[in-house]
This record gives sequence, structure tokens and C-alpha cells, in this order.
Amino acid sequence: QCLLSGSWRSDTGCRMVVSVLSKDGRFSGSYLPGPAAGNSEILTSPLEGSQQDARLVPHPTFSFIVHWQLRDSDTTRTTAFLGQCYTGTNGEETLHALWLLREAADSPAEDWKATR
Repeated sequence: QCLLSGSWRSDTGCRMVVSVLSKDGRFSGSYLPGPAAGNSEILTSPLEGSQQDARLVPHPTFSFIVHWQLRDSDTTRTTAFLGQCYTGTNGEETLHALWLLREAADSPAEDWKATR
């Protein structure tokens, strides 16, 4: 049925835990990058998002935002994820998503390098 509540792990070892999934599709939880991120200063960070009603469509879309918590850093980072949940013939659920990472820029002239 593709409900996002629970624990998810990416191919690169990132972990997402959706702890609250409301009836209207909103959810919250936490996100922790895996070893492939190569950044030990990133702490478990809060996430918030929403999912299309899984009762109405077989493969619902979703989106969520992660506001990164960094150890000993004044840098702010936010990542937006947008994707879709699929259920295979064996009943296994998988998420496919794209993401954009935004770091704070010091000025409009530096804006060009702030989004990856």
C-alpha cells in the first residue's frame, strides 16, 4: 500500500525514519546520512513532509524537507526530496526520489553556488 511510516534505508546507507503519519498524509521523522556522505559533522536531523493518499492511488508521490543539524557549524543546509513510492509484485515497497541541497549564501553574488 506504500505507507511511508517506518524505517527506510537508501542504497548509500542513508536512513530515514518516519515516526508520525497523519490521516491527511503529513509526516515527520528523522534523517541520517550514511557513510557515503563522508561528512561526520552531520547529526540526525528532523524531516517533515507529505504523501499523496495511498488509498486513492497505487503508487503515491511524496515530498519532504530535511533541515540539517550540523556539529559545531554556523552553516545552514536544507534538502528537498521529491519522489514516488512503488510496490513490487512481491509486496516490497521502494522509494524513488530526487533531491536538491541548499546551503546558505553570504550574498546574492554567491547565490549561484548555493544549490546542488
